[in-house]
Amino acid sequence: MIRTRGTGRGYALRGAAAVAVVAMTAVTAGCKEQPASGASAAPSVPVNSGSPTDDAKPGGASASPSASTPAKASPKPKPSASRTTPTADPQGKVLMASGAQGKQVRELQARLRQIGHFDRTPTGYYGTVTVAAVQSFQGKRGLSRTGKTDTVTWQKLLGMTREPTAAELNPPTTRPVAKPDKRCLTGRVLCISKNSRTLSWMIDGKVVSSMDVRFGSEYTPTREGTFSVYWKSRHHVSSIYHTAMPYAMFFSGGQAVHYSSDFAARGYNGASHGCVNVRDEGKIATLFAQVRTGDKVVVYK
Repeated sequence: MIRTRGTGRGYALRGAAAVAVVAMTAVTAGCKEQPASGASAAPSVPVNSGSPTDDAKPGGASASPSASTPAKASPKPKPSASRTTPTADPQGKVLMASGAQGKQVRELQARLRQIGHFDRTPTGYYGTVTVAAVQSFQGKRGLSRTGKTDTVTWQKLLGMTREPTAAELNPPTTRPVAKPDKRCLTGRVLCISKNSRTLSWMIDGKVVSSMDVRFGSEYTPTREGTFSVYWKSRHHVSSIYHTAMPYAMFFSGGQAVHYSSDFAARGYNGASHGCVNVRDEGKIATLFAQVRTGDKVVVYK
């Protein structure tokens, strides 16, 4: 065995260099979106998470037809010679039904929410949750529970609700913002809730802005705890995955809050490799300009 002599100072310098290499590797690693299928798939979406089956607007050109084109009512069955057909309730012309999307659907959802029939923020897409909400409203008003919004149902709803405000029609997040963790109530904090999938930028206990976020998959989870922003990189690109991470604000090793074009396109049908993805580019651009190095980051359930 060959022995090497050296001073304590030499060992310290070599140790510091090794630590620096490890730190740079962690920072440049970054994270990348993962597909929903396979071993790295994102965990199943909660019932009120806003997937295409529960009222989140589907992306791409294959989106459902606009709400401006009323769905046709199902044809009434012809009377049978062997029995008498019961008289159907006069429901009127169908204005909106499953698959419709647009401003009128958003207003419908906002009005239903005012009287407790729609338990989330409006999405503008008429999915299974909206169908169930309309059925609930119709059932309590003695109307046929078709789940379709016809003229009778619509007029009844208008008479029981007020015109929704701009904030009610277009809330800052798809889902209600979570109650802030107590660690978020002092100072400048990126307050990030995994359960509500929202990020709130808070200063001295007041919410300045909020936005939708998504996290890592079961196999590449986003770390929970209290951190601080130690590096900001406006045009960051992951050195491992070679994918863009615009407006990156690193808070734990290679994990950062950043804009994700994949999240913007596919919603929650995917996941990151641990980063906190934001899908509204305008909001994160504003956030990036306001957040300073050293600001606190709290990730909690």
